Parts: sequence; structure tokens; C-alpha cells
Amino acid sequence: MKIQDILQRLKIESLNKMQYQAGDVLVNTDSDLVILSATGSGKTLAYLLPLAGMLNPESDRVQAVVVVPGRELALQSHDVFSRMACGLRSMPLYGGRAAMDEHKNLRKVRPQIVFATPGRLNDHLDKGNIDADGIKYLVIDEFDKCLKMGFHEEMSALIDKLPYVERRVLLSATDANEIPGFVNMGRVVRLDFLTDEQIPERINLFVVKSKEKDKLDALNALLCSFGVSSSIVFLNYRDAVERVADYLRSKGFVVSAFHGGLDQKAREDAIYKFSNGSSSVLVGTDLAARGLDIPDVDNIIHYHLPQGEDEYIHRVGRTGRWEACGRAFLLLGPEETIPEYIKDMPDEYVLPNDIETPPQPKMVTLYIGKGKKDKISKGDVLGFLCKIGGLKGDDIGRIDVKERCSYAAVSREKLKSVLTKTSGEKLKGIKTIVELIK
Repeated sequence: MKIQDILQRLKIESLNKMQYQAGDVLVNTDSDLVILSATGSGKTLAYLLPLAGMLNPESDRVQAVVVVPGRELALQSHDVFSRMACGLRSMPLYGGRAAMDEHKNLRKVRPQIVFATPGRLNDHLDKGNIDADGIKYLVIDEFDKCLKMGFHEEMSALIDKLPYVERRVLLSATDANEIPGFVNMGRVVRLDFLTDEQIPERINLFVVKSKEKDKLDALNALLCSFGVSSSIVFLNYRDAVERVADYLRSKGFVVSAFHGGLDQKAREDAIYKFSNGSSSVLVGTDLAARGLDIPDVDNIIHYHLPQGEDEYIHRVGRTGRWEACGRAFLLLGPEETIPEYIKDMPDEYVLPNDIETPPQPKMVTLYIGKGKKDKISKGDVLGFLCKIGGLKGDDIGRIDVKERCSYAAVSREKLKSVLTKTSGEKLKGIKTIVELIK
């Protein structure tokens, strides 16, 4: 396995200092590892690259488990590992879908590594769907969240079921409290790349003042001032997410709404539309602050103030990823003040007097009802859209093939034409559904 080949596939020029040191510890020592590094600094790759070289590709047993606090991070980490294309098999395991279906896929895929939420992994271990005897490596991603009060019992029970673990890796984007004894850490190397700065210098922080307690008009003016750039608007409550999303749609924005009350497909559709540029605004709860692989977010807007410093850090960490620049905005009503934990005084951002109609994203997202189970590849989808749909290369953006369906970003200008031409047509000899994700 050549690291440089994997980086080239991921379109990454080189490893950063944190990733290099993490790999050195995992490959050249027998120590357990704790990595503290900011959101967006590449922690997932920091453990996956060396771990891939430590697993036995000839074995059909699960050898490594990566425990994550939620399904989004499980899916994102699995996606990163799949794109590494290192000859190993992986699976995401999480609640919200039938465990029996996952069991069938486990027997079919025979993964060497799984990315799982604590409850679902406990379930599979209890039922014997995963053999604990072969698991040598335990990774706990976002362990600050996994080891909080609500997860203690599940995590303690889980670790008791993994008696043959030889190496442990814990990762967090915030400074961690003492690690509970039940994690059973051995000799530990701690890599602390957190700085006294809450957010990197490349991220500029602004305050925006709303004259009204209801800040919707100010939010509209703020987003209109950004033009075509991408923005995440954070709120603290699910019903508030729906209210703000509906308001922004009425003003002409293409919006993705994201919160824990949505079913799995709705959440995946929302993230996919936003990440491929089909929607310019993602409105969500703090669920959107962790575990999402969205590399190019220009603006973070705190419509509701973060409930604490950790939430603030994770929200802002959605922009300025991988050394890029970004902006964060505190939207304050007449009675609101800047939280005490924000140490650097932000500049004031003056809203424009003239509000222009927001521009429409250049792309839209198509849902195609066939996926990996139908032996469909990205090349098949591309060929279908070009040959049957009449599109050219420049009309097509990101394509993702999931287990049972595929997504493709296509030019908004060509939407009507491509839907007409592909209606009732066959993809790789199989009749399929092609429809717009709204």
C-alpha cells in the first residue's frame, strides 16, 4: 500500500504535521494514542492511513472498530476509507434501520473494519454478528462526545466485549477531560495540536446586529450579501430549523434542512444537495457541526448562540477546513450579547440597505434509483447521463453511487431536458427512476 497513491486518489498533496506524527506513533510503536486537533484538520485520515497498513487483507474477520457518536460520522468515515481504495472492506453500522439488513450485509461484505455507533455495535456483538475475537484495534472518534454521561453505560459495556484489543486511538477536536478507566488505555502517546486560539486566524469572526428580536429579515439580508457562496445557519431547535428553512425558501433561496427529527434519507439528501452545490444554504441544529464531510463552506452563521464553548468551536470548524479561509457570523438580537467564552472581539458586519434576489445555484441534484447492488458504477451513471440524457461533461458535477441508489449533480439549465430524455430509460439494461431531489 503506497501512501502517496492514496493521497493522489483523495486529491491531497501531502500529510500535515499532525497526520505524520500520528502515523509514526501507530506504525513504529505499540502505544495507545490520543489525538487532540481542531475540526477540519484531517484526524480521520490521520488514523485511517496507518490503520489500513496494519490490517490483514486476507482475513474476512472484523479486525478494527471505529466508534462514532452518530450515523453521519459513520457514513463519512466509511466514505473516506472507501475512496482510499486500499484493498480492504468496510461497513458503516448505525441505528435507524433494521439490524437484520446490516447482518446480511456483514455476511456478504465481510468487512475488515467497521464504523459504528455504540448502541448498534453492542447489538451486533451481543447477537454474534461480529466476532470480537478478531478485533485488535479500537478507535473512538469524537471521544469527548462518546464518553459523555449519556454514552457511559453503552461505552463501558462495549469495551467489556472487546477483550482482545491491542491498540486504542482516541480523537477529539476539543480539550478532553480525564479518560474513564473502563477505556483500558495502556501506555499512551498524547498528540495535542490544539492552540489557545479558539478558532484559527484564517477564519474571520463578525457580529451582525438585528434591530428586531425575530432575526429572519436580518438573516435574509446577510445571506443575500454573500451572493453565490455557501453558508451553514446554526439553530438550537428542530422546529426553529424548519421555520427558518421555510422562510428562506419563500425568499428564493435553495435550502437544505438538517436535524435529528428527519429520517435517514431526508438527512442524506439534504447533505448531498449542499455538499455538491445544489443548495447554497444548510439550515441545521448542532448535529450539523460534527461528522459531515463538506470541505468548502464559506460562511458559518450562529442564528441562535451556541449553548457552550465546545459547540461554538465545532460549529466554526465547519469552515476554513484543510487550511482554507472562512468566515463566521454571530447574529445578535437587541437583547443578546457576545458570549463570555468568545475571547476575541469580532468586527461588526454592516448589512446592506439594498437587498438583491439571491442567485440560484448552478447545479441541481438528481436521484437515480439504482446503485451498487445493481452493479452500477460512477462511470455507468456518467455514461447514462451523457448518452441518454444528452449532457456534456461540463453539465455534470459530483456523482455518488450508494448501495441502493445514486446521486448526480447536473446543470440547472439542463434539468428539464435530462428528465424528459431519461424518463423510462434503462441504466445498464435496467429500467430506473430519475427524479429531482427538492
